[in-house]
Amino acid sequence: MDGTTIVVTGGTRGIGAASVRAFADAGARVVTCARDADALAELAADVRDSGGTITAERADVRDQFDVERLLETAAREGGPVDVVVANAGVYHGDAGETAIDTEAYAAFDDTLRTNVRGVFTTFREAQPHLADDARLLVLSGRIARDPQAGFGAYAVSKAAAEAVARQFAVGSDAAVGVVDPGAVATELTGGQGMNPERAADLVLWAARDADSERLDGSVLDRRAMREA
Repeated sequence: MDGTTIVVTGGTRGIGAASVRAFADAGARVVTCARDADALAELAADVRDSGGTITAERADVRDQFDVERLLETAAREGGPVDVVVANAGVYHGDAGETAIDTEAYAAFDDTLRTNVRGVFTTFREAQPHLADDARLLVLSGRIARDPQAGFGAYAVSKAAAEAVARQFAVGSDAAVGVVDPGAVATELTGGQGMNPERAADLVLWAARDADSERLDGSVLDRRAMREA
């Protein structure tokens, strides 16, 4: 991926951090953000020590002006943006224990503001800076399409985030798709699932190797990668 510019939101933990490292190891210039400045500095130092190229900027995807500055930085430092990975997300509560009928209003509002509006803001602010063959990816999971009790606002937010991706797929020149790695061991899942590095392999494949027509408007999972 030498010469490419990749933007990853929520890059300091879980799938985000693993994806940042995978892209950097593949030779891309990575621009990433999170709300934790100390974690960003630590991530950036690790990537640079490994020979990667990274710009780490504190930004909150709930704030469109933060995201606007992030994408402007990416374009200024790396030229047209080739891939955007909307990964930043929150889960208020313990996975599987947030019933929709008792979820706090504040938790519901912040989950949608981060996990849905954050995707919209990231993709929208990316539009003026995209390369001609750019790809936009949003991280999701089966919970968006296969309802299970106890996932409340998080499940709602993932279904809505996928809808945002589909709208951009039909309204943008970029190839826009959903990446579903399955259950991944992160803070959002209570540590249950596969290693984040395995999930990052799928993100890397979707960003670099997957057929763009197959990606556009679709959900790509590990089965799709195996079949390809």
